[in-house]
Amino acid sequence: MITLSNYPFLQSLRPNRFFLLAGPCVIEDEESPFKIAERLVKITKSLDIPYVFKGSYRKANRSRLDSFQGIGDERALNVLKNIAKEFNVPVVTDIHSCEEAAMAAEYVDILQIPAFLCRQTDLLVAAAKTGKTVNIKKGQFLSGDSMRFAVDKVQQSGNQSVMLTDRGNFFGYQDLVVDYRNIYDMQKNNVPVIMDCTHSLQQPNQTAGVTGGKPELIELIAKAAIAVGSDGLFMETHPNPAQAKSDGANMLRLDLIENLLEKLIKIKNVL
Repeated sequence: MITLSNYPFLQSLRPNRFFLLAGPCVIEDEESPFKIAERLVKITKSLDIPYVFKGSYRKANRSRLDSFQGIGDERALNVLKNIAKEFNVPVVTDIHSCEEAAMAAEYVDILQIPAFLCRQTDLLVAAAKTGKTVNIKKGQFLSGDSMRFAVDKVQQSGNQSVMLTDRGNFFGYQDLVVDYRNIYDMQKNNVPVIMDCTHSLQQPNQTAGVTGGKPELIELIAKAAIAVGSDGLFMETHPNPAQAKSDGANMLRLDLIENLLEKLIKIKNVL
């Protein structure tokens, strides 16, 4: 059983609800994230869904050197901090090194460990020692059951506020598939388990050096995740994914998210 007291942002979570982490892939500027946050806060409040604003302050894992990485660490982190203050919501961002853990913890509520780094012991320990909630994305190369060791690293470092997120498994070189057994297996750790409904539809390693995706399947992935008991959902969203500076090929268009969440609540209500 999940100990909700370890997760302050989940204190209002009702039995027939899930929670949501959503926002743009990366902080692209200092204005548009506030517009996205405003819309998402309004929607989730009306639907009584606990909400966390998501935005990477820097994208460290890009295929090409000329890919957009960010507007500068301090500027982007201040955007996240100010969104949290203005809308009274927690915020989450990725970290990539031990040094970044302490730095980002000054600005955000949740530190996210990227999937490729989920086995990095020093990074997990550094994130744990900040005292912030740590959301670990399951590596595309790992089973759900094996993530118990990542949870142990955080908890044995003195931090009981840890979450796990599934984002699919590699299926050959340029595709991912979702094995929903992973949600069941990761929930054995008695921590919140989240389904990443957008990154799980990526088509990585394209010859052009730009990741592809199948956003038309986001609704399918989300419905199935709720049906099998996922505690939360992760979605990247943008007003115009075609113009997004990162991961636009697998984002959910912002104006579609309310209708999708309403459908998901209906599914949750019959479980």
